[in-house]
Amino acid sequence: MLKEFKAFIMRGNVVDLAVAVILGAAFGAIINSLVTDIITPALLNPALKAAHVDNIAELKAFGTTVVKDGKEVVEGGILYGAFLAKVINFLVIAFCLFLIIKLMNKAANFRKKKEEETPAPAPEPSNEEKLLMEIRDLLKNKQ
Repeated sequence: MLKEFKAFIMRGNVVDLAVAVILGAAFGAIINSLVTDIITPALLNPALKAAHVDNIAELKAFGTTVVKDGKEVVEGGILYGAFLAKVINFLVIAFCLFLIIKLMNKAANFRKKKEEETPAPAPEPSNEEKLLMEIRDLLKNKQ
């Protein structure tokens, strides 16, 4: 049983999948930072300021407004801002993957086109053809 498990784990596609999952997690962290640290502050700050919210995840609907420390705060309700942040995160990840796949396809097509353009070397003459060429050359030299 242990031998079978070891053979299963060492198969190429299982190892490749494990590497892909680890790289995907790292890529997700980078995209999350891009959305949280760059896109939200740069693009969404004007809208967030208009809603009197510092963080997109704090956007709420259907809550009750309460005054705390001299500031109006919405308690309870639906946290649609957190959902909106996740949607933006997903869209950025999907767009980045689209660009990566598009680049990979372009590189594969370029390589394929280059292989098609390279002419195949002429086939080497068979032994019979070589013998006929020798006979032809000998006959030419005798005339």
